[in-house]
Amino acid sequence: MPKKAIVILAEGFEEIEAVTPIDVLRRAGVDVIAAGLTDVKIKGSRGLVVVADKKLEESGTDFDACVLPGGSLGAKNLAASDKVRSLLIKMNQEGKIIAAICAAPALVLIPTGILKGKAATCYPGMQDSFGKNTAYKEDDVVVDGNIITSRGPATALSFALAIAEKLCGKETVIL
Repeated sequence: MPKKAIVILAEGFEEIEAVTPIDVLRRAGVDVIAAGLTDVKIKGSRGLVVVADKKLEESGTDFDACVLPGGSLGAKNLAASDKVRSLLIKMNQEGKIIAAICAAPALVLIPTGILKGKAATCYPGMQDSFGKNTAYKEDDVVVDGNIITSRGPATALSFALAIAEKLCGKETVIL
């Protein structure tokens, strides 16, 4: 049975940080649902409109991984959603993979407490919100248990490959 992942798209998401993981994970054989936070048509930070597979509320909650693209506005919109917060807390309690890039680790994960006691990275300059309970790393991608974080647009491919490796094994990502 293939692994399942959800990529949640909120208005203002960073396009490369969403499309790259969707592409890489689908190539790895993961059943990926691109879920729009409020609609199926979601406008990214650079004006690209993406048509999601379905709305978040129609997507269910049974996933092996949840991917949160950044983009300041997109991450703020994700952070404001009780549905996103509930899904993340549930998945973290179940030990499922939670992957966040750019602004999302700081704006979405920190308020949930998911990064407490973890090492993580984020978009440079946003680490001030980490506080003393999260160990900030300057690495492009940081994997700490079930949590994967990354810095931003330039690290989107490395981020996607780290998620694929965690879900499907190293042999899947060595192409």
